Amino acid sequence: MDEAAAVIRAGGLVAFPTETVYGLGANALSERAVKGIYAAKGRPAFNPLIVHVADVSQVGRVAREVPALARTLAAAFWPGPLTLVLPRASEIPDAVSAGLDTVGVRVPAHPVARALIERAGVPIAAPSANAFTRVSPTTAAHVVAQLGAAVDVILDGGPTTVGIESTVVDLTGPRPVLLRLGGVSRQALERVAGPVALPGAALAGEAPRPSPGMVERHYAPLARLHRFAPGDRAAVWARIAAATRAGERVGLIAFDAEGATASCIIVVPRDAAGYARALYAALHALDEAECTGAWVEAIPEGGEWDAIADRLRRAGLRASG
Repeated sequence: MDEAAAVIRAGGLVAFPTETVYGLGANALSERAVKGIYAAKGRPAFNPLIVHVADVSQVGRVAREVPALARTLAAAFWPGPLTLVLPRASEIPDAVSAGLDTVGVRVPAHPVARALIERAGVPIAAPSANAFTRVSPTTAAHVVAQLGAAVDVILDGGPTTVGIESTVVDLTGPRPVLLRLGGVSRQALERVAGPVALPGAALAGEAPRPSPGMVERHYAPLARLHRFAPGDRAAVWARIAAATRAGERVGLIAFDAEGATASCIIVVPRDAAGYARALYAALHALDEAECTGAWVEAIPEGGEWDAIADRLRRAGLRASG
């Protein structure tokens, strides 16, 4: 831990566990260090980073204003998977926020993450520790597979417990805006914040995003993903078997895979929290098995499943056909 903290202070890159996914961290106060994150990931400059702090008392170092609603949400959900977009403090360089006058900040719930921030003595900017648009890492092995030598130190904290990224809420306007679905559901958020708005027109091209996770193609494995309904299992099992006999490497992600044959079979939990924890590991498994295609069983709609549906859609999941 001391070595990792020293690397952060020196302007290097450290991959570390959070409760959501593994982050690729650098000193949030150093423009040069932050640009190193973008270079390592191949991340475009229009996609901002989230700044992680050890506790709520450090938010004032990152944001120049902390409205009352931010304090209320922090009390309810921090440490935890909620990022608040606030007016950016002058100490935070442009590279962190894609040149915008706002910054996303959160207190992670993982003890290793908070210990790293405390020992480094600076806020840490960190996106997920993966190549841009690829599947986010939920284990240290995932980080090694995608970024390897591009990272100075990798802290192994075991598998993450939430499994998908934080929810992001913009508090800089007259009404809170939900920019990204994540580890805190919209329903849980609204029980504390009241009604939240959704973003307006979608941003295209290289327009700066107010939050990470707003790029359409994201969190994606190499395999093409096809959705199927539970009633179509027999037909899908037959299609997978035929493709496998023809030499194709086809994967399957389902709640029940009895009777199926495929190059990679992942049985996922039926509850939303368990599914979220398993999702990225399942997508990584498809890549590790060199699958060119995979069938994914349709998930329930609404509530805590919304964030999972968002990740699957951005990963390229399409209706069967």
